[in-house]
Amino acid sequence: MNTSLSTKQLQWRYATKKFDSEQKISEQKLDIIKESFNLTATSYGLQPIKLIVVSNKDIQESLVAQSWNQRQVADASHLLIFCIEKKLSAEYIKTYFERVKDIRNTPDEIIKPFQKFLIEDFEAKTTEDIQTWSTNQAYLAMGNLLTICALEEIDACPMEGFKPEEYDKILGLDKQNLKSVLVMPIGYRAKDDMFASFKKVRRPMEETIIEIKK
Repeated sequence: MNTSLSTKQLQWRYATKKFDSEQKISEQKLDIIKESFNLTATSYGLQPIKLIVVSNKDIQESLVAQSWNQRQVADASHLLIFCIEKKLSAEYIKTYFERVKDIRNTPDEIIKPFQKFLIEDFEAKTTEDIQTWSTNQAYLAMGNLLTICALEEIDACPMEGFKPEEYDKILGLDKQNLKSVLVMPIGYRAKDDMFASFKKVRRPMEETIIEIKK
């Protein structure tokens, strides 16, 4: 099987257990990560997610205890926190369609029916349903950034093991109508991180891929 550059980089990446605290991600590389987040596909294009980028070491250190004492949170160059909008109002949806009209010059006769459908659809959902849907969009964004980091040779560790309520308090997210759902420290692996040399453990592709042909 031919191995492309992208699959080689996916072989290279792993969930980094120990970061080199002295190495920092350049602003140029960080801009790539931020733009990639903003370009991530989301359902309906609504982008009900935001990315908190933390490089303040005091804050990172304070979040370790809220992350089951995982040192990656403090030792990484930057800490990415994926957040969702706690509520998705009709005004939020209208603002999205105003943006569509402004950028694409889409006529109202096309925009208005879809806008009406989405507003009514989301008004019929419970807050829990909307937050579950929004969290799924955050997972899409994390998956996208994991691949981008691999291509840019930036190490990352996707994490669900943290206390969202405590993160929200420390970062003041409640005041911004935001709720943290995922965490990803990024930076560069430490030379003595033994996990970097471990072989990947994956099921054979014939067990995970089903092809349907004519």
